[in-house]
Amino acid sequence: MQKLQTVNADTLLYEPLEKPSFVVDGLIPTGLTLLCGSQKIGKSWLMLKLCLCVSQGLPLWDMPTLESDVLYLCLEDTFCRIQDRLFKLTDEASGRLHFAVASCKLPDGLIVQLEDYLKEYPDSRLIVIDTLQKVRTASKDNAYANDYGDISLIKDFADRHSLSVVVVHHIRKQNDSDVFNKVSGTTGLTGSADATFVLEKESRASDTARLYVTGRDTPYQEFTLRFHDCSWELVERRTQEQAAAAEIPPVLFRLVEFMQDKTEWSGTATELAAAMGETRAAPNALTKWMNEYRMGFLAENHIRYDYHRKNSGRLILLARQDKGGGDDGDGSDGVFGIPPAVVTVTDSVC
Repeated sequence: MQKLQTVNADTLLYEPLEKPSFVVDGLIPTGLTLLCGSQKIGKSWLMLKLCLCVSQGLPLWDMPTLESDVLYLCLEDTFCRIQDRLFKLTDEASGRLHFAVASCKLPDGLIVQLEDYLKEYPDSRLIVIDTLQKVRTASKDNAYANDYGDISLIKDFADRHSLSVVVVHHIRKQNDSDVFNKVSGTTGLTGSADATFVLEKESRASDTARLYVTGRDTPYQEFTLRFHDCSWELVERRTQEQAAAAEIPPVLFRLVEFMQDKTEWSGTATELAAAMGETRAAPNALTKWMNEYRMGFLAENHIRYDYHRKNSGRLILLARQDKGGGDDGDGSDGVFGIPPAVVTVTDSVC
């Protein structure tokens, strides 16, 4: 039996270790990445664009790539269809990009085929498998174990050779507030992957889509993409912090500004909306959002929230507090570049 290999905390704390490398800087790390989306949404167009960029060392959108040999297993296509796509995407391609339209399945020798490919092209750093279903065998046994086992075989191969393997997969039709829960199959797939991407459109006819990204070494990001001339082009890229800020109702930013020259304020929600000159948000919605964000956005901007019921109605109390709890009015900036204001708000409805 092989001895268990351990590393002590002192070594981990002080010894420099090699950080994970990326084929696409900040987006696609070495290891296994799942790219998931509904059928015919344009996943293969996106993968072909990725492969072209990496094989030529060109940036993917605004992100540098690691130039290398690339293998694209287009297992649902023909060479004729791939050629037509290349005609539409580029005038010049690299000999470092290799295609295959057939392969063995995972239990029948796919990993051996990939090992043989690497012997011929040892400088490869990216392999795309399109799609996962084409390299699996159907089984009615334990679904989680099958998902975990299949994806682990591919991940082990990627880790052993320090390269990136992107596996294209589908999502379920059912709605879910978390897009990553839409990935078809069990959590054995997403749990084993180093990164998971979900490409989703608001409607089938739309030419824009949102690419959601999360991973162990990849920070959460959201990309807004537009499909133009058969290519996914970048419209906007949001970090986790930017995505969170975008979810905050704009009226709360206006509330913080409203309190800048006030120590405190009290009244009903209707009176608050009138005092702010607020015409875009209803008083009851304003009250709900103050309560919802009182421990987050409002607290970060030094706003306290309280709620009192009186015979005359629901009363809001807003109190401005400076950083550190004092009222010295130091004017230091809060998060999102807004000067601090503390609001004590009582949940109020007109």
